[in-house]
Amino acid sequence: MPEVRVVNLTKKFGNIVALDNVNLVIHDKEYFSLLGPSGCGKTTLLRLIAGLIEPDSGEIYIGGKRVDNVPPEDREIGFVFQTFALFPHMTVWENVNYGPRVKNFDLKAAGTIGHEVLELVKLHERLNAYPNELSGGMMQRIAVARALAAGAKTLLLDEPLGQLDAKVRNEIRYEMRRMAKDLNLTAIHVTHDQAEAMSISDRIAVMKKGKIVQVGTPQELYMKPNSLFVAYFIGESNFLEGSVVEAKDSELVIELRGGDKVKVFGEGLKKGERAVVVVRPEVFMVEQKKQGENVLKGTVEKISFEGTFVRYEIKLRSEDSVVVIRPSLTEKWFEVGAGITLSFEPEKAHVFPYPETSLAEELSV
Repeated sequence: MPEVRVVNLTKKFGNIVALDNVNLVIHDKEYFSLLGPSGCGKTTLLRLIAGLIEPDSGEIYIGGKRVDNVPPEDREIGFVFQTFALFPHMTVWENVNYGPRVKNFDLKAAGTIGHEVLELVKLHERLNAYPNELSGGMMQRIAVARALAAGAKTLLLDEPLGQLDAKVRNEIRYEMRRMAKDLNLTAIHVTHDQAEAMSISDRIAVMKKGKIVQVGTPQELYMKPNSLFVAYFIGESNFLEGSVVEAKDSELVIELRGGDKVKVFGEGLKKGERAVVVVRPEVFMVEQKKQGENVLKGTVEKISFEGTFVRYEIKLRSEDSVVVIRPSLTEKWFEVGAGITLSFEPEKAHVFPYPETSLAEELSV
């Protein structure tokens, strides 16, 4: 199955730069996600790979073959839309076999393929049903089956679960990964839902304003974000502003705005420079330390019970920052207004230079 590669890809719509000199390699048989906020360019990139629109500059390769000027029907790709895009006047069987028919497949071969893909998506018993007789999850599985029946070697999925309710969405996303893996397909999945991308992807490209800002496994993106934006967009983070007051090799002491000092590890920062310390909510320990390094005191402002954990919003006493923590359900519960002592281990935080513009601008989507 094919590797997909884009080289220096740029696309503009009038004065809007939808893609800005993008380079990316998606490995053979990989389930890959393009993740980012609305308008970041992820769907534009997918449509360029599919051949639905043409690039202003750059090159696209599928399976080692340059396909910039190859029509969509000759790229051996299957495209699954957010809106299902099934033919309403055709049965499930007719929808699935549409691709093989227009490509002039042998009738016997087309029939065999149709039965195989319907078995794969577990809807063979509904082959005589029309789309309006199916649930949203069933229609999306039929959309995938139609793409597979047409001989797709690369599966392109544009927000394929956006029309489904949360319960069905959680079930179908694993089904789509399973199908792609069972058939050894290269799959490219566009989404703005970080939980969706993190749960099913081999690797993810995080996009912002037409550029790819980081590519990595879900674990790499969460544990080792390369920028403030990635730390913000993947999971939840607390951002503590301050200045470097001590710098020895990679060991830094940051004085936060309210005067508290914390120790972290990071590269490229010098004494006197502004910095942002990033701490994930689950990293904070509650009442683990009364004194010592990286201790912050505050007051509980808001409590939310979210099933597997309790989410607290803590107003720090030494500054106007509010931090979020998610302690274990087995730990002591606190009430609104209660004083609380937090701490975190230096190696579990991240530190970045303060943005040239502002922190709000850097985190904006």
